Amino acid sequence: MRPDINLLVVIAAIGASVIGEWVEASAVVFLFGVAEWLEGWADRRARRATEALLELAPKVAMVKRDGRFTEVSVDQISLGETVATKSGMSIPLDGEVLAGESAVNQAPITGESVPVDKKPGDTVFAGTINGEGSLEIKVTKAAGDTTLARIIRLVAEAQEQKAPTQRFVDVFARYYTPAVTVVAFLIFLVPPVFMNGDWNIWLYRACVLLIIACPCALVISTPVSIVAGLTALAKRGVLVKGGAHLETIGRLKGLAVDKTGTITEGKPKVQGVDLVNAPTEADVLRIAAAIDDHSAHPLAKAVVAYSSEKQVSFHRAENYQNRSGRGAEGTVEGHPYFVGNHRFAHELGVCSDEIERRLAAIEEKGQSVVVVGHRPHDGCQGEVLGIIAIGDTLRSDAKDSIAALHAAGVEQVIMLSGDNQRTADFIARQVGIDEARGDLLPDDKVAAVKALREKYGIVGMVGDGVNDAPAMATANIGIAMGVAGTDAAIETADIALMKDDLGKIAETIRLGRRTMGIIRFNITFALGLKAIFLVLTLIGHASLWLAILADTGATLLVVANALRLLRAPSGSPQKRQVMSNVKAEQKSG
Repeated sequence: MRPDINLLVVIAAIGASVIGEWVEASAVVFLFGVAEWLEGWADRRARRATEALLELAPKVAMVKRDGRFTEVSVDQISLGETVATKSGMSIPLDGEVLAGESAVNQAPITGESVPVDKKPGDTVFAGTINGEGSLEIKVTKAAGDTTLARIIRLVAEAQEQKAPTQRFVDVFARYYTPAVTVVAFLIFLVPPVFMNGDWNIWLYRACVLLIIACPCALVISTPVSIVAGLTALAKRGVLVKGGAHLETIGRLKGLAVDKTGTITEGKPKVQGVDLVNAPTEADVLRIAAAIDDHSAHPLAKAVVAYSSEKQVSFHRAENYQNRSGRGAEGTVEGHPYFVGNHRFAHELGVCSDEIERRLAAIEEKGQSVVVVGHRPHDGCQGEVLGIIAIGDTLRSDAKDSIAALHAAGVEQVIMLSGDNQRTADFIARQVGIDEARGDLLPDDKVAAVKALREKYGIVGMVGDGVNDAPAMATANIGIAMGVAGTDAAIETADIALMKDDLGKIAETIRLGRRTMGIIRFNITFALGLKAIFLVLTLIGHASLWLAILADTGATLLVVANALRLLRAPSGSPQKRQVMSNVKAEQKSG
């Protein structure tokens, strides 16, 4: 067993008793007990903020059995059963909506302040708050395996992992305590033996030194701050897997981001239709959709979806034939037509200088082209009817998020993409990314992250948590986007964003830096205060009362300073009011 703070207090109390200072000896023990309670309270306060999320998930639910709904403990509900959630109540388990529509407040999981509309087929999470509608939900995860329960476990594990600063403080305290004991013994022994000092006076001063030297405030300064920071981020829908990662994100200088699913939606959409020989846009869409309705290709799906959105009616083409790597063709209303890429139009001999110019203009924007035309046949030369431009839609918040990252201190944001370089450059210019690299394979992304590390030291990689795993592992911090309910992505990353919101990264960086600033202040304050009182002790201007009050006061101050991290609002006032109402209703019910 190593000597610790308790040893210093016991020696000081015994020393005070020996010289007859019984009141001060008892005050030392009592006030030290108060300081210890404060440390425990601070730790419990920070941890309760996370555990309170579990209270939002009800303990019982209405389950459909034998044709009617019965109240059953959530622990006894099996996968595949149907549960009902009334308006204003919390959803008991993860599942899929079977019936009903409602706006659901997902703040406990994703940190969103705006409720999300849910309809049949949509996924819902335990602990989220149902709005005005009533929902019937098919259970997809048991009580102990819900996304909310997994978040709580991950945060609890993260809180147990010590950050580098905390490990340093622990090592420092390990050697500090015996060193202080030796110094106090010398202060008690040397003046009376070698300078004819009074034994009682120097024993008293040695006891004061022992109390002043108690590193209570120093030891608690880091763990309380780390736990508070991790908890504050968890309430915002950001899972940071340990204090070490919180420290690292606070020092981030470079950030690599994947394009698809991070900067863009990852869902191709029709951006426009360029008419060539067709009289109307509807004519082009009718033929394209008739052929593409046979295909499961993402671009074909985008064309069909856009045609439906524009209320263009069509009948599936006959004699459909897929042309691998080029497009497809089929018979529409008795005539042969085709849809395909630039290469297919060349091969069919229907390209012209004018069409080349139009195709180049669309491709310069980083968009894919679908050429729609009448196929050459039986002496007919064929013709291009129109060109459909399809592109991946930018996230609405992408530009603001990149600006927020720069404002948070990230010196360079680089986009890594498997798409061609022109597309990558176009996307990067639109959102304000510093550099874009296209035509990359997974190994190329790893090399790019390594180069970024060499230049900036501390860098992060943002991806989907699975496909970009090699690059994320190479970076100092791997960040997974929008992984609510996705086990693999949550387990892969060092930081998991429960919602597709790149802006959360800037928020995490700021809170990481704020946490580190508070830790540095607390450590400096604790050590500085002890240095001042050490001088006062040696010149005889400090007492045991003053020493213990200074130590307890310092502990109070560093605790209060650390817990400020929990006070930042997580979401809108409306969202917090809804949560408050649900808690009140659950307690009364």
